[in-house]
Order: sequence, then C-alpha cells, then structure tokens
Amino acid sequence: MTDVTMKPIATAYTDFPEKFGVPRQSGVVGSLTAKIVLSAAFRNPDALRGIEGFSHLWLIWDFSLSHTKTFSPTVRPPRLGGNVRMGVFATRSPFRPNPLGLSSVRLLEVDYEDAEGPVLYVAGADLVDGTPIFDIKPYLPYTDSHPDAVGGFAEEVMGERVKVEFPEELLAQIPPDKREGLCRLLAEDPRPGYQEDEGRVYGFFFSAFEIKFSVKAGVLEVLEVAKR
Repeated sequence: MTDVTMKPIATAYTDFPEKFGVPRQSGVVGSLTAKIVLSAAFRNPDALRGIEGFSHLWLIWDFSLSHTKTFSPTVRPPRLGGNVRMGVFATRSPFRPNPLGLSSVRLLEVDYEDAEGPVLYVAGADLVDGTPIFDIKPYLPYTDSHPDAVGGFAEEVMGERVKVEFPEELLAQIPPDKREGLCRLLAEDPRPGYQEDEGRVYGFFFSAFEIKFSVKAGVLEVLEVAKR
C-alpha cells in the first residue's frame, strides 16, 4: 500500500493542556468552547464561504499525544474498567494504526476580523490544546444523524454521572463564562473507569487553573482551585 502524507490545515486551541480531564466524546459537554485557527496557507476567507449555513461541523484531527509505532488489534477502554479488551476498530481509542480522531462540534461563530483570521469558534470539542486539525467538513443532518443507531458496549456506561459539590468560594475563582462547562465536565466524572479509590485526590488542568477533587459515594467534591 502507498503511504499517504497529510498536513494539518488548522490548530485547535482549548482549555485542556493535557489529556486528563478532556471530555470523552465530542458534544458531551456542549458548553466548552474551542478556537480553530487555520494554518497560514489556508487563511483564505473563500475557503469558508457558506460554512455559516451549517450548525455543526466534523473535525478530523490528530491524536498528537498518542502516537505509537506498534499495532495492537485490541485495546482496553478506560470506561470498561481498563481490564476488558475490545477490538481497536470497535473503539475510539487514540492508539490506532492511523491516529485520527473525529469530532462533531457546534459552530458558534466565524470571525473574519481576527488577527489570525478567519477563525472558527466551536462548542462541544473533545480536544487537547494545540491539536492539529486535518480537515473540516459540514455535518449534514439528513444523512449524518441516525436516531435508531445502536451504540454497542458503549451504551452500557452511558449516563454514569456524579453529583458535584463545588464550594462557592472556589467556583468564584473561575471566570463566569467557563463555570458551566467546568461543572458539566466534572459531572461526567473525569476519572478513568478503573480508578475508584475514594481516598485519592485527582487533579487536572483547565484553562489557567488546576482543579483538584475527590469522589466518594457518587459525590465529586472540588477541593482546590489553584492558578497554574
């Protein structure tokens, strides 16, 4: 087979400098936003002509923090406890022969006046800050939406949410426009499925902050919000 070389056409900028804490799927936390900046060679407004007519977009991107030189036909999905192996092509694991990700996001705005513009602002992205974007395509509801689709083993872990206790004095440290997204992200329980130590303190970076929390009896309590 002939090798194919692709180059990024854009970069995504988000509130997540590391993998831990990133939403597990696009659209799960619809209030989290991302900025998509086109690479210099593609910053032609004509390349986006007509895109405002679509409410949602597909992003095809690079699992840039998960490249591997070896191939494993099976992986261990964290949401299944990390001990159950599934076929790599039956999962959305980042450890794939070609480390490509696919995300459905909601288009909020196209800013043609930005110094790096035109840039796209989207909601619901599940991307690490600095993720290379290989392509942007419109989401077509008449063909891309399948209400009768079956979700396989992934449906078994849907809806596993926790109650969030976020002390007001800590929440007040988060900018108002980011509070809803952070709270919804915490409600999804950012911990890997195989980590259930109720005495453990977890932490992840979000925007300019480090968020530390623990989970006990289905309640996630935010313990600390610290400036990075």
